[in-house]
Amino acid sequence: MSNGDILAGEVIGTAILILFGAGVCAAVTLDFSKAKGAGWVVIAFGWGFGVLAGAYTAAPLSGGHLNPAVTVGVAVDTGEWGKVPLYVLAQLAGAVLGAVLAWLVYYAQFRANADTATARPTLGIFSTGPEVRNPAANLTTEVVATVALVLPILAFGKNDGIGVGPIPGEAAGIYGSGISILLVSLLVAGIGMSLGGPTGYAINPARDLGPRIVHALLPIPNKGTSDWGYAWIPVAGPLLGGLFAGVLCNAAY
Repeated sequence: MSNGDILAGEVIGTAILILFGAGVCAAVTLDFSKAKGAGWVVIAFGWGFGVLAGAYTAAPLSGGHLNPAVTVGVAVDTGEWGKVPLYVLAQLAGAVLGAVLAWLVYYAQFRANADTATARPTLGIFSTGPEVRNPAANLTTEVVATVALVLPILAFGKNDGIGVGPIPGEAAGIYGSGISILLVSLLVAGIGMSLGGPTGYAINPARDLGPRIVHALLPIPNKGTSDWGYAWIPVAGPLLGGLFAGVLCNAAY
C-alpha cells in the first residue's frame, strides 16, 4: 500500500476513533448532555464502537492500525519497520483532528459547563488519568492492558476462519476477514470494563497524547490542568505493551 493510502487511512480512521471516544466521554461527563451520568459501561462501548467505525473505514487503505502500539506489535512480529514512523505520525494527526471535532460537537456544553455548580475539569474527556497516582502501578496497568489488546489482534490474523493465515508484510493482514474488526471492537470494550478502572485504559499513545495536546491548546472554559506530569505513562506503557505482544506472538506462533 502507498504512503498516501497509509496517511489517509490512519488520519481518517484515528479521527473517527477519537471522535467517538472523546464524544462519549463528553456525553457522559458534561451537564446539559442527554447522556449525562450514563456511566462507565456506556464509555467502554462508545470507545469500542469508535474502533469499529474507524478500523472498518481505514482498513481498505492502511490496514486500520489506529494505534502506535498495534503498529509496533506488527513490526516486531513481522520484522518490517520501514513505515512505522508514517503510521505513528498519521495516527497522532488523526487523534488531534478527532479531538477537535469532538470539542466542536459539544461546544455549547463545554461553554455551559463553566457556569454550573457541578462544573468539573474536562481533561478526562480528552485523555486518561489514574484513580490512584502510583507511576509504577499505572505503567504496569497500561502495559498489561495493551498486551491484552495487541496480542489477540495479532493472533486473530493467524486463526482460520477469522484471519487469512499468517500475517503478511502488508498491514491489511492484521485483520484478514471483516469479522475480526468486529471482534477487536468487542475486545476494546471488554478491556475497558475489565482493566480500565485504574487508569482509564489509554492502550494507545496517539489516543492519549493527541487529545491532551488539543486540551492544552483549545480555549475550553474551566478546563483545569492538562497533567503533563502523567502524560508519559499512557505513551510509554502502551508502546512497551505493543513491543511485548509482538515478541510473544513471534515466539508463540
